[in-house]
Amino acid sequence: MRLRFIFVTSGLYTNELYNSPGIIFTGMKSYITLIVSLFLAIAGFTQQNPDTLQQTAREYMRKGDWGNAIVVFNRALQLKPGDIDLLNDLAYTYFLQRDFTHALETIKPVVAGDKADVRSFQIAGTVYRAIEEIKEADKIYTKGLKKFPESGVLYSEYGELLWQKKNYNAIRQWEKGIEEDPNYPGNYYNACRYYYFTTDKIWSLLYGEIFVNLESYTVRTAEIKNILYDGYKKLFADADLVKAYTPKKKNEFELDFLRAMNTQSYLAGTGINPAKLIEIRAGFIKTWFETYSKPFPFRLFEYQKQLVSLRMFDAYNQWIFGAAISATDYQEWIKSNKEAYDTFSHFQRGRVFKLPKAQYYRNW
Repeated sequence: MRLRFIFVTSGLYTNELYNSPGIIFTGMKSYITLIVSLFLAIAGFTQQNPDTLQQTAREYMRKGDWGNAIVVFNRALQLKPGDIDLLNDLAYTYFLQRDFTHALETIKPVVAGDKADVRSFQIAGTVYRAIEEIKEADKIYTKGLKKFPESGVLYSEYGELLWQKKNYNAIRQWEKGIEEDPNYPGNYYNACRYYYFTTDKIWSLLYGEIFVNLESYTVRTAEIKNILYDGYKKLFADADLVKAYTPKKKNEFELDFLRAMNTQSYLAGTGINPAKLIEIRAGFIKTWFETYSKPFPFRLFEYQKQLVSLRMFDAYNQWIFGAAISATDYQEWIKSNKEAYDTFSHFQRGRVFKLPKAQYYRNW
């Protein structure tokens, strides 16, 4: 019996076997064993990859399985010790589990070091707020904003902390967040609600409408839509909007807004409904761009003008005010205007509403 073998890098390969079934079986068995071993080795390596483990742990988080998420995050940290992203995830998972002790033990060394990111400070502040360590939370947000002075989320949450303390300087944090990070929605949400409960008749409307365009389909959106509807009734409670304007500090943008809106005031004389608001707001946009837009370019008004030109302005206003005024009437409008509703919905979901940083006109 003659055997001739060829050796290759992946293992032993039998080129010619004459009348030797036992050797064939043994060779194939060795080859299969080798392939299985390689597969298991690769699978084991993949399972021990910290990035893969992090994604697995995040899946557990999404399912609300905090215990398993913590197990896997800790395993990932053994392979990638000191990783800020993993430590943030682990601390936040402990917070969700309401294990505030371990959450603080995890996040305190992170924010004490020089590698902490915005999310690190956000998580630390959230944990301190949860255990009502207000002074420590204040220190965390102050430190975080010193390091990240353009972070909208830190301004938003620091303002919420101040509001929790009944410190009305909270609005200054939200305003600063809008100025520095104009595309973060949380500051608009908080500022809109704040101004709605004051004598202000302008910024609750502007910030509220910006918010619903940045965060279009949440519980908070429905809340702000109701504020917008009531806000327009509040605005037109005065027959002459300009005459009623008595601010502590005069603001030309505010005055121009009121001047343009005042041209439509007569339409509110018999009350406010979606059809009236569409007519009022369309007239406002026409007047604004004819007379007032040049010194004050404003993305919200530009978007409204775009919707007018695309013949979507009616659907847009129904989307904002319809459900707030009457959910039943809004559903009837959708049934009667299905094509207009579908066209606007498709357009809205396919675009990103973004604001430039240079269009901040609120002064103090």
